[in-house]
Amino acid sequence: MKNRTMDKGVVRNTEYVDNRDLCNGDNRGSKDSRDSTYNREDTYNKDDTYKKDDKNDPNGAIQTAASGSFSQSLRCKRYSGSGWTVGLGMLSIVLLLGGCLSRGLYYSADLYPILLIAAGSILIMFFLFLVGIRPQKASERIVETIFRFPGMWRVLWPLGMMTWFGLHAWAGSVSKQGSMNEMLRWSLLAMFTLLTAILAARTDGARWLACGWQMAGGLLVLSGILAVCGILPLPFGVMRTADPEISSAGARLGGLLQYPNAYGAVVGMYALERLTAAARVIARPVPAGRLIAAVLPLMPAQAALLLSESRGAWLATGCAAVAAFALQRRGARLPLLLATAAPLACAAWLYRQLAAAQLAPAPVPGLLALAGAWAAALLGTLLLCRLWHSAAAKAPRAAALTAIVLAGAAAALMAVASTADRLAAGVGTGVSRLQMWRDALQLWAEAAWLGHGGDTWRNMFRAIQSSPYVGGEVHNGLLDLALDTGMIGILLVAGWFLLTLRSIFHFAPQLMPSVLVFGLHGAMDFDWSFTLFWMLFIWLGAWATAMKTETEGVQRSGVTVEYTPSRSKLRSKSRSKFRSLFLRYLPTQSHPSAVPMRSFFHILQRVTARLIRVSTVMIILFWIGGTVWLTTRYAVAEVQYRQAMSEPDGTPAQKVHLMAAFQSNPNRPDIVISFARSLLGQEAESLLMSSLSHFPMQPQIYIELGRLAAQFGEGQQAGEYFEQAIALNRYDGISQSTALYWMEQAARREWKAGYRDRARQTAAAGVRMYERYQLLAEEVEGGDVRNDRRFVMEKHAPGYGENLRRLASASSPLFTPELTKRSP
Repeated sequence: MKNRTMDKGVVRNTEYVDNRDLCNGDNRGSKDSRDSTYNREDTYNKDDTYKKDDKNDPNGAIQTAASGSFSQSLRCKRYSGSGWTVGLGMLSIVLLLGGCLSRGLYYSADLYPILLIAAGSILIMFFLFLVGIRPQKASERIVETIFRFPGMWRVLWPLGMMTWFGLHAWAGSVSKQGSMNEMLRWSLLAMFTLLTAILAARTDGARWLACGWQMAGGLLVLSGILAVCGILPLPFGVMRTADPEISSAGARLGGLLQYPNAYGAVVGMYALERLTAAARVIARPVPAGRLIAAVLPLMPAQAALLLSESRGAWLATGCAAVAAFALQRRGARLPLLLATAAPLACAAWLYRQLAAAQLAPAPVPGLLALAGAWAAALLGTLLLCRLWHSAAAKAPRAAALTAIVLAGAAAALMAVASTADRLAAGVGTGVSRLQMWRDALQLWAEAAWLGHGGDTWRNMFRAIQSSPYVGGEVHNGLLDLALDTGMIGILLVAGWFLLTLRSIFHFAPQLMPSVLVFGLHGAMDFDWSFTLFWMLFIWLGAWATAMKTETEGVQRSGVTVEYTPSRSKLRSKSRSKFRSLFLRYLPTQSHPSAVPMRSFFHILQRVTARLIRVSTVMIILFWIGGTVWLTTRYAVAEVQYRQAMSEPDGTPAQKVHLMAAFQSNPNRPDIVISFARSLLGQEAESLLMSSLSHFPMQPQIYIELGRLAAQFGEGQQAGEYFEQAIALNRYDGISQSTALYWMEQAARREWKAGYRDRARQTAAAGVRMYERYQLLAEEVEGGDVRNDRRFVMEKHAPGYGENLRRLASASSPLFTPELTKRSP
């Protein structure tokens, strides 16, 4: 297509290619090729398209009829030039790569530095923007700039989730700290959405987004492959296990994310995007160098996917690949298969070689295997493409059959190598997940619409689990969202996902497979607990918006001009009308009127518009500034707590660090418990009691309160605390044994103090605890359920139970100091 941009009155011709045509491949020799370019008549009409109204816009804005009232003032060159685009692009890429290097931002401690970088950078850009405009027009220009960027509505979805978690933290939830962490996480995602939306609306935004995607994907893939080959030291990058149900090779690649399932999903997203891009290049004859550059990332990306040994990631990637194949036109399907065949076959061979060495080959043989597989994939793809584009009549058929055989052999080898072995070893992990989901559904039903707040499953699964499985994550993104936010959060995320999917389907269908992997695997595992996955989803949505901007021919230089292709004219007009209707209440200049309006209603309208603008700016400042303040406090608490844990127990230095950590963040249970242990009895009890409102489902708090009550000789109160702790974590043998020990100690103290009836009652309560503990341990040992938590009768528990029986029945206690000398 030919598109025209205007720069200082000079019309320039620029080539424009439709993204949907790129995705579907070129139809060589088609008669419709004349439709692949814009002509001047289809783009604009000089008589009625461009209108310049000096009265309404003294800066001389140029408006387009096709876009409604998407008028913009001429911007200062320092703000509309490439400098701002470069700054936005670099900042967005730094945040994305920071998420990759910070274990996918799964842990809140990794989230704080990235959040401070994002919020601090936005504040700096905000004030730089204020410096370049008149102070009295600051609120008008800021609000105008924010709401006139295409795709800015996407910021509302993460902002809605952030607000919902903030309401949970304010009103009370299962874990206030969990709700606050989720609020900060979604605040980061809202800022990231804001940055990428602005970047997508700028000139060359699509190039920056494509560059960031390649850098992030290449970093994740190559770091994992080089770690397997022993070149790059990557702690916890490879998960090793002797359980054949978890890994048939004894090792799985987790890469920078340190979790194989999530790593497999993210490299699957990258591999599919590169696959569709390579298919578009293969569809037409190109030089060998360009072809090799297009298919270069495919083999290592597919090898990393196989080395993760994630059956869910394989299934999600396979389904998305089938969807990508179905979305192609008939003439473009074979290039997709040609791009898949050789790299997949070579990746399967490399996987077999590295799996045989349990992902720990010697460096030189590992590098040789990698280089050989990579070279074979490139040469094989080059050969297939030469056959496809050769003049022989039967060559395309031979290329297709060869590609099918290679792809089928690779898939069969992959399935036989891993999936069959793991299925033969058992399906215990699948059964455990089904039990988790059943328990999670029952918990969700208790607050179906509102949810329980952040980190619900992590804080409550021990209290409601029907068997002793291990699962700090529910392994289902939808269930996790439903538990935290209820149906309200599900509806917010579903709306965001569907609208983004719709935008990608219309303007960037080559990105559709990657988004499908995000949705499918996130519903089967806890990928969505990694902030990086949401950042990649936001990145793909912004990339589609940038491609839409290119498709519509928006080229911003010194003068704002908008071109609208015919097939999206109606959609652009409707959206622009909605935007102009909203911006009517956010004017930068008073609308001219034939009749002077000095009435009360006119004054009220102007005051209301000014209040809306000022309020919007203040809300943005409060949001970003509050995020910086809260994140800084939490980061300081993390640093102080780590320093305290490095000091010897009971030293004054440790107490000082714990006090500083508690003052910065009184919502963390580990900080509260550690600080309480450094205080005297009454102070510690008061601190723990006041903290129960922040995390009422934390069993360790009740264990500490029971211990303090036992030391005070209050056996009945200690029994109530221990009963509550056991109810919240009944499959924890250590907690059960600890409760028995302190119940015995409380009974002895009461006996020595002369309260023999109270001592017998305390001992009787301890005996009942022991009997329930014994019955539960026998039930687990004799049942068919998986005992992932290794719940058994602890070594000293029978001795505690026997002493409690003697104290409950005898007229004088029989002391056995060898069993009661210390706590378990």
